[in-house]
Amino acid sequence: MDKPIKKAVGKAAKKVAEYTPEPIKDEIKETVKDKAKEKFVEGVQDKADEATDKLESAKDKGAAKLHDKAEDGKEKAQDALLSAKDKIGKVVEAGEDFQEKVSSSNDDKDDSKVKGVKNIKSVTSIKSAKDIKSSKDIKSSNDIKTMGS
Repeated sequence: MDKPIKKAVGKAAKKVAEYTPEPIKDEIKETVKDKAKEKFVEGVQDKADEATDKLESAKDKGAAKLHDKAEDGKEKAQDALLSAKDKIGKVVEAGEDFQEKVSSSNDDKDDSKVKGVKNIKSVTSIKSAKDIKSSKDIKSSNDIKTMGS
């Protein structure tokens, strides 16, 4: 409304209020109070709804950020596990190669096997002075065959 109209309405309301009987004035006061309460309650509810919307929006943003961070963490963990798996695979391969080399070297050499108690010479199998060759048993140059003979 324009200012002059508001002033005119205000003046008319004052004149009406002067000539209105008391019981009607009380009723009007009650009605005005009720309307003011309703307006106040509506205002509070509007603000509460607005706050709820803002809170919900913030909650959704937070959930989205959390989900993104969780995805990033999951990807990093998977990458770390895959690299660890690769490293462990290389270690296992190296271990198998080493084991193969060790077992193949044992197959080639029977000397490397540990002798048991039965393989150790006893006192009776050691040569004595009687078993040593004498000078008669040693071959001379006459006993050696030559290519011409």
